[in-house]
This record gives sequence, structure tokens and C-alpha cells, in this order.
Amino acid sequence: MIYFAKNFYVIFLFTILSCSGNSGSFNYASEEGVSDYSEAPVMAPSPESEEPEPDQIERKLITEGRVSFETSNINASRDKILQAVTKYKAYISLDEEFNYSEEFRNTITVRIPSENFDAFLNEATQGVEKFESKEINVKDVTEEFLDVQARLKTKKELETRYLELLKKANSVSDMLEIERQIAQLRSEIESIEGRLNYLKNRVTFSTLTLTLIQRSARENEFGKKFKNGFVNGWNNFIYFFVILTNIWPFILILIGMVLGIFWYSKKKKK
Repeated sequence: MIYFAKNFYVIFLFTILSCSGNSGSFNYASEEGVSDYSEAPVMAPSPESEEPEPDQIERKLITEGRVSFETSNINASRDKILQAVTKYKAYISLDEEFNYSEEFRNTITVRIPSENFDAFLNEATQGVEKFESKEINVKDVTEEFLDVQARLKTKKELETRYLELLKKANSVSDMLEIERQIAQLRSEIESIEGRLNYLKNRVTFSTLTLTLIQRSARENEFGKKFKNGFVNGWNNFIYFFVILTNIWPFILILIGMVLGIFWYSKKKKK
């Protein structure tokens, strides 16, 4: 009953203030939600407030990429990436090194201005003959971006109306109740602003993770020997058939002689 009476008093106060002054209409939020207690005048939308056509909306895209490749000189490849970072006004958000028994890895995560992403990728991987892996993802967050902006605008307008109502409150209890609602609203606004700033950052700066791999000398030596052995074996196989094609008459004579001896021996036994 006390809470109902307090709410009723605030509503009554708000109604009197709305009628007595030209202060606009305000909202009062109870624990169950936000309710309108006055009718706002219906205004015809101005040309500036009209929603843009879908074709006129600037797309909000988040670009992320991951590439990995082997290099014979990991320091030279790393220097090339660092030069591209400076050239395209990017920055490194993560730099990790892993030293295994048979290979050395360097993983670098770079944040790049979105308009420079393709140019940076091409320059940072220039000279790479084969990627061990390459993945580029582009996510369209335009709808979420516009939705968050609209929610933030609505919450801020509501906050402004609460502040105006707070200025006209006549009792401490009314002030405390309105301030409680403002504090809750301010928490929601900060949460929405955080999400909006996150989306802006992800759209403005693309993310690229590069993994450089340098095999150990022992593994390289073994791989080189294996490759050379396979190539030599194939070449010898080809040479064998080349030799056969050059001595085929002699092979036929040899086969004839063997068959003749076999036939003569069989006849002699009979």
C-alpha cells in the first residue's frame, strides 16, 4: 500500500507538472516496466528523420582472417610484416613464439584499418608460394549496428525526460524514486554504449592472424634427402625403359636363344 501510494503520488505530481507547464511529456518507470502517463503530440516526420533507403545505408562489415605458411627465414618474414604494420597504420595486438623440437612458430595478430586489409595481406605474404592454411571471413553487422544505435537514442531521450521530472519533484521520496529509475536507466545506457563501441572498433579495424613456420635443420635435411631419393628413383626408372628401347633387338635374340636351348634339351631327352 505504501509503495502504491508513493507511485500514485509521483504519477499525480507528474500529471500536474505536465498540465501546468510547457515541459513536454515524460515517462515514469515502475518495477514492472516503463509506462506513459501523458500523450505526446504527434509530429509529422521531417525530411531529416526519414529512414534511409536500404541502398543508401553504409554497410558495417567485420573482417577477420587467419593465414599460416612455411618460411625458410622466419626473421625476414617477420620484418616484412612489421614494415607493413607501419606502412598501413596497423598495430600488433598479439605476438607469440613457440619453439618445438622440429619447428619454430611465430603467431602475430594484427589490427588493420579495414580499408587497408587487402593491401596489407598481399604485402605481408608477398613471396609465399603455398599457404598451409588461409581463411578470410566477412560478417555483416549492419542490422545489429542500427538496432543498437536506435536503442541507445531511445534510452538517452528517456533519461533526459527523467532528469526534467527530477527537477520538479517536491519531496525527498519522489526524488529518491526517480533517481533510482535514472540509475537503472544509466546502467542500461552504459551497457548499450559498450556494445556499440565494440562494434565500431571491430568494423573500423579488421583482424588478421599470421602464423610463420620454420622447420628445423634436421627435419629439412631429412625432407630434402627423401625428396631427392624419390626423384632419383623415378629418373632411374625412366632411364631403365630408355635403355630397353635401345637394345630391344638384342633382347629378342636372347629370348630366341633361350627358347632354342630349352627346345633342344627337351627333344634330346625324348
